[in-house]
Amino acid sequence: MTSFPNLDAFTAHAGQELGTTDWVTISQEQIQLFADATGDHQWIHLEPDRAARESPFKTTIAHGFLTLSLAPRLLSEIYTIESVKMGVNYGANKIRFTNAVPSGSRLRMKAWLHHVEPTNANEGARGVRVIIECVFEVEGQTKPACVAELISLLFE
Repeated sequence: MTSFPNLDAFTAHAGQELGTTDWVTISQEQIQLFADATGDHQWIHLEPDRAARESPFKTTIAHGFLTLSLAPRLLSEIYTIESVKMGVNYGANKIRFTNAVPSGSRLRMKAWLHHVEPTNANEGARGVRVIIECVFEVEGQTKPACVAELISLLFE
């Protein structure tokens, strides 16, 4: 974990790698819970027998957005900024789901601090808009599962 004392130190790190998480297992139970939360009950995610017969992956796979939704959790394992009181998702510039995440596989994320710029003060709070490039890797695969440029607002 990399720790920055404040936004100035974080900003100075722009253009550099932030780090890599440990591996996390993506379970069928987690996939089921995500399907229930989102209403996306497509068989490719939830029916192991049918997936074994009909899917090119021969098993169920995680939803792409399940993979992406792990970004806040995984980023919190990579870096912290001591002075930041609040962070909010602002959006994304680019998201690509480039490989499947089979149920039971292990996933990790690498992150780079792409860009930092000041944002308008919000009721006196000092903040920045950051773009972090996130690459989600599946253990044993050369092609990443997801590549995303995520934008956040961070406030001191």
